[in-house]
Amino acid sequence: MEFIIIGFIALIAMMVLKYIFDYNRKEMEHFAENQELDEIARKYPNNQEMCQEYLKKLGNEKVEIEENEGTEASLYIALTNKILIGNIQKSYTRIQTIAHECLHSVQSRKILLFNFFFSNLYLVYFITIGILLIGKWLPYKMMFLVIFLVLSMIYYVVRIYLENDAMIKAKYLAKEYMEEKKISSPLQIDKMVEGFDTMNEVGIKCVNYHFFMQIMMKLFVLATLCLLL
Repeated sequence: MEFIIIGFIALIAMMVLKYIFDYNRKEMEHFAENQELDEIARKYPNNQEMCQEYLKKLGNEKVEIEENEGTEASLYIALTNKILIGNIQKSYTRIQTIAHECLHSVQSRKILLFNFFFSNLYLVYFITIGILLIGKWLPYKMMFLVIFLVLSMIYYVVRIYLENDAMIKAKYLAKEYMEEKKISSPLQIDKMVEGFDTMNEVGIKCVNYHFFMQIMMKLFVLATLCLLL
C-alpha cells in the first residue's frame, strides 16, 4: 500500500508543478526562433572564437574548447575542463549559451567535481536498485527507496544551484560582451537582451522543473517495481 501512495504522490507532484511552472519545451524552442536577432548575432565571431573571448574576460583561458556539430547541446565537463559547443552557430541564443558554459568553468571547482561524481553515483544507484528489484534480490525495499530520495535531494540542490547561477549571470555577461565588441548598436543590443530575457523567463522554470521531473519519474519507476515484484 505504501508504494502505491509514493508512486501516486510522485505523479501528482509532477502534474501540479508542471501546471505551476507552465512547463512547455516546445514554447521554449519557439522563443529561440527569431530571424531578426539571428541576423544580428551573425555579425559576431564564430562560436570557438567567442568562447575564447569569454574565457579571457573571465580570466580562465586554460579551458579546452571543442565543437560538436552533431548535436545542438552545449556543456561544460568539469573533470576534463572542456567546453563542448553544439551546432548553434545560426541562432542568436549562442551568445548567451556560450556565456553560460564559460560561467560554469569558473564556478567552484569543489562543487563542480562533486556534482560530476555524485551525478554518476546517483545514476548507478538508481540502475542498481532497479536491477535488484527486477531480480527480486532486494530486501528492505522501503529503506533503499528512502536512501534514493535523500540522494535525489542532494543531487537536485547541487545541480540546480550550478545551473541557476550560470543561467542568471549569462545574460549580463553576454550583454557586457556585446557592448565591448561594439558590433551592434545600443538598440540592437537591447533587443538581444530582451530576447534573452524572454528565453530565460521560460527556460529557467523549465530547467528547474525538468530536473525535478526526472527525479519523480525515477521514484515512480522504483515505487512501481517495489509494488509489483
